[in-house]
Amino acid sequence: MSETGALASNVPPYDAARQADIVEAVVRADGTAEVVLDGVTQHVETSTVAEAGAAVMSLIADIAARTGRSVPVQVRDPDGTWSLLVHPDGSVEEASAALADSRGRRSQDQGADDTRQVPAAASSTAPTGGRVGGSRVAAPSTGALPTLDDLLSTRRRPVSGYADHGWRKGIRRVTGGILSPGPGRSEAAYRGRVARIQRNFDGAKTIVVINPKGGAHKTTATLLIAATFGIHRGGYTLAWDNNETRGTLGWRSRQAQHANTAVNLAQDLARFADLRTARVGDLDDYVRSQASAQFDVLASDEDAASAASIDAAAFMALHRTLSRFYRVIVVDTGNNMRASNWQAAVSVADQLVIVSTVREDTAQSAAWAIDALRAAGYDDLLRSAVTVLSAPEPKVDKQLRERLHEHFGALTRAVLDVPHDKRLIHGGPIEFTTLAPATRAAWLDVTATVADGL
Repeated sequence: MSETGALASNVPPYDAARQADIVEAVVRADGTAEVVLDGVTQHVETSTVAEAGAAVMSLIADIAARTGRSVPVQVRDPDGTWSLLVHPDGSVEEASAALADSRGRRSQDQGADDTRQVPAAASSTAPTGGRVGGSRVAAPSTGALPTLDDLLSTRRRPVSGYADHGWRKGIRRVTGGILSPGPGRSEAAYRGRVARIQRNFDGAKTIVVINPKGGAHKTTATLLIAATFGIHRGGYTLAWDNNETRGTLGWRSRQAQHANTAVNLAQDLARFADLRTARVGDLDDYVRSQASAQFDVLASDEDAASAASIDAAAFMALHRTLSRFYRVIVVDTGNNMRASNWQAAVSVADQLVIVSTVREDTAQSAAWAIDALRAAGYDDLLRSAVTVLSAPEPKVDKQLRERLHEHFGALTRAVLDVPHDKRLIHGGPIEFTTLAPATRAAWLDVTATVADGL
């Protein structure tokens, strides 16, 4: 890692007489940067983008201190361009937008101060609204008077806040918060996806994940969509294994002190019949909390000796009860499309998520399921559905993926890719926070897209 002091000592003298010229800096995601001073490029090498930004600012602050003049800087990073003014005392402030366009330009409007915009001649008629001679002139009535909603609609939008990532966060740290740049493009896009997930719904929503073939990543998708909703909406999210006999959702989630499942809850639904006494806390005897991921799991039957199963009537009774306590329910389905509980789940779905790996067999199974649902009259539900294609290996068949995008793109609202992640292939409980950043980002995009359809 280069030291900031060593960097400063190698910088050529800055021509203070040419202060109008902007010092240009480029900060890269790999922690490297370049600063161009009077045509000479100074290279910076650090470990992170935040350190690179801090090193660049320290370098330019040294120039400002030596010259005794404020130095205009234009910094370009992977998210865009930002204009700064670094003062001799080391303080930094954001420059005006005009400063960013002033490179190599001299003032061409020496007499600009003598030029004034001449107001238009006063009309012989009174204006429709505003002030005349210091008095407020009311606008003529157009029939509809403004309401509270009209007033609220004119409120200034809340600021997006300062950056939490990258070199922009480093600038905030270096300046002690005096300068707090806003988020770059990628961070702004991340916040936009989160906002889509957090928006208000008009009631409890049910998302049903389908593919009638094992190994299509239904359980993985169910858990990661539920986790993303839970983390960003603050709970009241349920992942439900709706396998008529035994599924694996319970095995791939955190365990609880009890071993109760959907079968036990179906048998004890009378506990929740009285709306005056039923409490969400009573469900803790049946669901499994996923701790910091802030969602619960309702497992399917795990008793190998049990002959119990969930049919359509049991599913509908469970769904009515659970919809009173959870805002978002993500349902993992089995592999038997003819099972009554499978069909019941689809009948209550607000959003279908069709999952497949980038393989011929799982993709064909997903396509067959869509054909069957269309034949059953679910055209509208399918048109609003989201297709998720998971990479089964680090390298995928790009030609096959393109074919799948074309096919499912013509049948569903969106087709999204999620990368292979070795932390998902062990078959044990999934810990969302241990997944690769690219994996979490992909499932954030999936969940935001699903939320758009609710």
